[in-house]
Amino acid sequence: MKAFTRGILASVLMLSGLASANAADRAIIVLDASGSMWGQIDGKPKLEIAREALRSVLTTIPADTELGLMAYGHREKGSCSDIELIVPPASGSASAITAAADSMKFLGKTPLSAAVKQAAEDLKYTEEKATVILITDGLETCNADPCALGKELEQSGIDFTAHVVGFGLTAEEGRQVACLAENTGGKYIQATDAKGLEDALVQTVAAPAPAPAPEPAPAPEPSKPEFNFIPELTLAEGGAPLKDAGNAWEIYKANADGSKGERLTTEYNNYKGSLEAGDYVIRATLGEAAVEQPLKVEAGQAYKPRFVLNAGTLVVRPRPSKGADIVDGAAVVLDFPGGDHPATYYGQTKVVLPAGETKLKVTIGQGEANETIQLAAGQTVEKDVIVGVGHVVANAIYTEGGDKVDAGGLDVRVYKAKKKIDGTRDQVTYGYGPGNKFDLPAGDYVLVARMDQAEAEQPFNVRVGESGEVTAVLGAGVLAIDAPGAKEIRVFAAKKDVQGNRQDFGYAYDQKHQTTLPAGDYVVEVDRGDAGKKEGSATVKAGERSELTVQ
Repeated sequence: MKAFTRGILASVLMLSGLASANAADRAIIVLDASGSMWGQIDGKPKLEIAREALRSVLTTIPADTELGLMAYGHREKGSCSDIELIVPPASGSASAITAAADSMKFLGKTPLSAAVKQAAEDLKYTEEKATVILITDGLETCNADPCALGKELEQSGIDFTAHVVGFGLTAEEGRQVACLAENTGGKYIQATDAKGLEDALVQTVAAPAPAPAPEPAPAPEPSKPEFNFIPELTLAEGGAPLKDAGNAWEIYKANADGSKGERLTTEYNNYKGSLEAGDYVIRATLGEAAVEQPLKVEAGQAYKPRFVLNAGTLVVRPRPSKGADIVDGAAVVLDFPGGDHPATYYGQTKVVLPAGETKLKVTIGQGEANETIQLAAGQTVEKDVIVGVGHVVANAIYTEGGDKVDAGGLDVRVYKAKKKIDGTRDQVTYGYGPGNKFDLPAGDYVLVARMDQAEAEQPFNVRVGESGEVTAVLGAGVLAIDAPGAKEIRVFAAKKDVQGNRQDFGYAYDQKHQTTLPAGDYVVEVDRGDAGKKEGSATVKAGERSELTVQ
């Protein structure tokens, strides 16, 4: 964990060094806020590692550095347009960026190429020097090419540079995004092994502080022990001390009333330290459990206090059905004794919790399972949680035996098959584009697929532990319209209703318009403003492309 955090610190430190070298430079950090950031490394969510790294390094950024923060995937699931400039580039923005990262949600997709391009545009990269630092733990999921984007930005920019931090990526995955940095003259940093880079940045980028003038040698002090604070941590009274467990020691100055005052430092694992004489409050944490106690330190004395967490270990293995593989994306929500709010983990979860009753909720897709766990101090409870879902892949085709609808604009929604008393159905979930994957509880459902103006329904059934495909047949084709000089193009059904009106099938404020339509006859109305209006007609056949030119 420390090596990984050093990699992230080194990566963001690169930004610190660059800003120090030229305060006029403007930069934006693009932070991956997709749902995969809940994944853990050595028991700690990646999003927390990123937050801690930002919090630590941003304190070293000069106040006049113009720095901003952009995020993607932090507001919506399944959206490729969920990109937001949260903190515009400005001097003195470090605290705003830290606060934004600490409060951010992590739940969406990974449109990293679009986010980097938007950051470049916000920095006016075609007019001014600009730097973007992308921190991502995943690959592009929104049908874009990071390598091609790097070439485009390099060619169009005045002096544009993109640095990419591969946040927990494998070597092969790293090669797929490294080109974005390399094509702009930037650096790709593998965050899992960045100590050498960190040392180089400290030596070559960070300006060394001037050597202080020599001071007179101080008077010799009385001898004191090398370490005067050697704490131990156990899960239960009488239990063996924990070794290299990933625990933290938070050391605070004590206020006059004995409460926690200023935090002095946080140390980890088998810590040994030297504390000045005085009153302290020591807080020990591991997982979701914590304990604190006062400590009075006197000169020349050594202390070996024992801290008892009164906690146990819970191991949760979420499975969609009995005997099925563990699902890494399953959400494991734990409501434990003394917690301010439930904690969420993903996939197989091993966590230390306070002893007592813990309420456990596991969700896979739209399925949910709830259990109550009794955990004693020092005990380890391992639990396979069967959520009870089946797996469905949803698609749409233009016509029976025809092409699959392979477009991001495809809207796919799943409803319960049974209608309510008012004739409507409850929506269960949704997605966009082809090949949407849904995990659903057993039951009857209806898939509603819509592409532009064409829509179709397809009932289907889900059984626990089974996988299947469901495909909606749109009975539709594509109409491509070319109307030179047009200000507006409108599409209507050819047949009028009893009132003499035609059904409206959409419009575009352009000279070209392409749309998916149910098979049938249509009238196309072209408005050229002062030049007047003109109509054309077209017939759309299912599974075929029709082209119409209105002169």
